[in-house]
Amino acid sequence: MGVRILILLVGVTVGIQAQWLNNRDSGVPRTKDGKPNLSAPAPRASNGKADLSGVWQGEGAPISELMKILPAGVNGLGEDPPPMVFFNVLAGVKPEESPLRPRVCCRISEERGFCPHRAAPCVLHALPNSVDRFFPFAVQNSPDAQAHPHAGGIRYRLPAIFTDGRKLPDDPQPSWLGYSVGKWEGDSLVVDTIGLNPFSPLDIFGHPHSGALHVTERFRRRDFGHMDLQVTIDDPKIYTKAFTYKINLLLLPDTDLLENFCVENEKDAAHVPKK
Repeated sequence: MGVRILILLVGVTVGIQAQWLNNRDSGVPRTKDGKPNLSAPAPRASNGKADLSGVWQGEGAPISELMKILPAGVNGLGEDPPPMVFFNVLAGVKPEESPLRPRVCCRISEERGFCPHRAAPCVLHALPNSVDRFFPFAVQNSPDAQAHPHAGGIRYRLPAIFTDGRKLPDDPQPSWLGYSVGKWEGDSLVVDTIGLNPFSPLDIFGHPHSGALHVTERFRRRDFGHMDLQVTIDDPKIYTKAFTYKINLLLLPDTDLLENFCVENEKDAAHVPKK
């Protein structure tokens, strides 16, 4: 019988990752000095599949590399540098090999100078926006469901990600988080998602997508403290070919999530450049 995977989306504040500061997780393997042993073997769920449980966050890129793709005048990235794809999902692609269709590139350049993305700071970054990989998110395994929190407020990725062999719908109702089905390929959980509305950019630079987008996410837990995430973007209306980016996910042990709504105590809008 397949496992029903429920995606729970819970926002967090970067740099304030714990809700109970002394919440020591009894399920975390430890070294002799009591510290979490992040290189211990990856755990298994009761069904024998890889257990992806934990609070995870995308590994930041070196600041020296991030500064190469940022516009002049950027002089600080905070305490937790984000992954490269936080800013640009095409960062690993040579400009002359960009799959972005020329007409789309011209339109973006006219609208906002292409770089950086000038949307309001409280824009909803929905699936598959790489911005969310900058924030901690949690995965919780159970025999019936798996929860995968998402940054930026409390919301749920519904319907659930089903792994019972069902197919993606022929004509899904467009939504922020789409319709997802999953399957196991060895120790990798492969999630296919369609039915996404076109209103959320893929990254801070504002790379767009259309309603024809098909996202494939592949999660593989290498050991207790490290998980590989591979995301493939396939959108023939916006891109000439599918492309893939990767993010290393790091476990944050003994950690709980805080909810966060970007509209609360918002102070950034006044500093966003006007067109």
